[in-house]
Amino acid sequence: MNFPLSQLPKRTSKPRSNGITMVMDKGMGIEGTKDFLSVAAPYVDIVKLGFGTAFVTDHLREKIEIYKKLDIPVYFGGTLFEAFLVRNQFDDYLAVLKEYGITYVEVSDGSITIPHTEKCGYIEKLAKHTTVLSEVGSKDATHIMPPYKWIELMHAELESGSSYVIAEAREAGNVGIYRGSGEVREGLVQEILTKIPSEKIIWEAPQKAQQVYFMELLGANVNLGNIAPAEVIPLEATRVGLRGDTFYLFLDKTEKANSNSLE
Repeated sequence: MNFPLSQLPKRTSKPRSNGITMVMDKGMGIEGTKDFLSVAAPYVDIVKLGFGTAFVTDHLREKIEIYKKLDIPVYFGGTLFEAFLVRNQFDDYLAVLKEYGITYVEVSDGSITIPHTEKCGYIEKLAKHTTVLSEVGSKDATHIMPPYKWIELMHAELESGSSYVIAEAREAGNVGIYRGSGEVREGLVQEILTKIPSEKIIWEAPQKAQQVYFMELLGANVNLGNIAPAEVIPLEATRVGLRGDTFYLFLDKTEKANSNSLE
């Protein structure tokens, strides 16, 4: 940090197992990627090349190498996994992972229907050679799963070898664990947390209010995903109480009382 401040929450350090910030890169250019990482690299834990953008991105190999040089794992969005799967090209998918040196994968079924036992089979197979992140929840806003189903699926996927389960929200943050307005489905989140360890969940939270909700609920070291590159520094400031939304979250009660007496 650039200067001393007391009463800041202790952030986990890289390589982190919790307190993860997963960034969604939707097609930044080479220079844009370098510029972004020149200030944000210490706070970026994993980068997802969103949905199917890896297929249409020029200089893909060069871009991946930029992240790798900073020890930041890169993976292709789950939609690309599904695109290969629906075309019966799973072996081609494995070949692409090998060709580009991708060691993290996302297994999802947000766009296509896969029997869950089959999805878990893919997780088990991929987990032998890669770090698997599996996504739970549909991209279809009309498909509402009850909490017990979220818990059942998450538990099975972790048992099958997923390192983390991702709670679906899409890039806009308006499906899955959120209502169409972006409001958190609090009852769902609370029920999930009764059975699934919070450190094993990456909550997709592209909107600031969603990020703040999870910090208030689970602290500065909550795992958050689908963060836009331009929002990484603001997010880190929010995590340590240096943004108005969380300014008093980590101050002790004495400091809060003194601040209130001055108002």
